[in-house]
Amino acid sequence: MSPTIKREGKYRFFFNSREETRRHVHAATADGNAKYWLEPRIELASYYNLSSKELKEIEDFVREHVNEFTDAWNKHFGQ
Repeated sequence: MSPTIKREGKYRFFFNSREETRRHVHAATADGNAKYWLEPRIELASYYNLSSKELKEIEDFVREHVNEFTDAWNKHFGQ
């Protein structure tokens, strides 16, 4: 299960229910995807087929919404 947390432009932000326990968020487009750690600091974990401009846009958005993503993670995983 991959609940969508937010959509912004061409990006869908979500996390996978059966993945590692360290808080993170995925961002996907029709062409590629990225994964950002939310702790201990916001950091790019991996990406596929996205430009540096797209990665910067995603990271900026994650930074702006980190509390919302963390709250959604905690609610989903019962933390």
